[in-house]
Amino acid sequence: MIALGIESTAHTFGCGIVSDSGGKCNILANEKSAYTTQSGGIHPKEAMEHHLKNAKSVIENALRTAKTDWNGIDLISFSQGPGLGPCLRVGAIAARALALRYKKPLLGVNHCIAHIEIGKALTQAKNPIIVYVSGANTQITGYESGCYRIYGETLDIGVGNLLDVFGRALGIGFPAGPQLDKMYFESQNYIAFPYTVKGMDLTFSGLLTAAENKAKSKQYGNADLAYSLLHTAFAMVTEVAERALAHTEKNEILLTGGVAASRALQQMMQKMCDARNAKMFVPPASVATDNAAMIAWLGLIEHKAGIKQKIGDTKILPMQRTDQVEVKWA
Repeated sequence: MIALGIESTAHTFGCGIVSDSGGKCNILANEKSAYTTQSGGIHPKEAMEHHLKNAKSVIENALRTAKTDWNGIDLISFSQGPGLGPCLRVGAIAARALALRYKKPLLGVNHCIAHIEIGKALTQAKNPIIVYVSGANTQITGYESGCYRIYGETLDIGVGNLLDVFGRALGIGFPAGPQLDKMYFESQNYIAFPYTVKGMDLTFSGLLTAAENKAKSKQYGNADLAYSLLHTAFAMVTEVAERALAHTEKNEILLTGGVAASRALQQMMQKMCDARNAKMFVPPASVATDNAAMIAWLGLIEHKAGIKQKIGDTKILPMQRTDQVEVKWA
């Protein structure tokens, strides 16, 4: 079976094509165009306009890369939520139009679970604690009794959003994470910042405010600030992940989401896993960040599990939670 997926939750408009030949996830195409800025953060209206402008060419490129046409596509899936409403609408409208025109089954899928499922498919992870860290999301989750349970999560902003907003204070454009991660390894001078873990949940807003204030004071070097911010935020995430391992007695960590590409986070999480004799898995960066191959893959496995939707069921769900989705394919 071959599925085409469309991703448009935030800054990325993507089109991915995957097959399940041989019982494995085979990525035939994973094309995308990303909205970026030289300064400031993401503007939903501008991101929507970027998606509208690039949707047609991205989809055509994916079909060309996969060496197929619409006759070879069995299913269309798209990111139904969570995400930015204006951006989600572009993907949903495109998917509906294509499904109606080419008479293909259509499925709206959960963006967060798509990250999880393709991560599991492309690594050896079997039953992991998932550390999902991205711009909007920071969740520690795992499969239990029919859904992905949230063991811990951010109570305010995602860790990726923390990095992007702090990047603005340093004059870094969007996304700021990769540059901050590089700066992390240029310093070992730790500056004390608020460390806020509330049981199994986290908050990053106090950390952000403190970091912005220190940046404005001009008393510290940018590399020192970046090192201290990342070290504090990632230690918080790692603490909650370790507690989830202990609570569930699982022995695997799957690190995914855009921030999973951070070498600093990977190193810290690996040290924790080594101390607990747990295995850590990180999918390739091309599918850890927002992409459409994961949307195609989740659509494919949901379809094969018998999940179906009518056009009326495909309204966007900007606030949909990971634990609201019944996992019928496990």
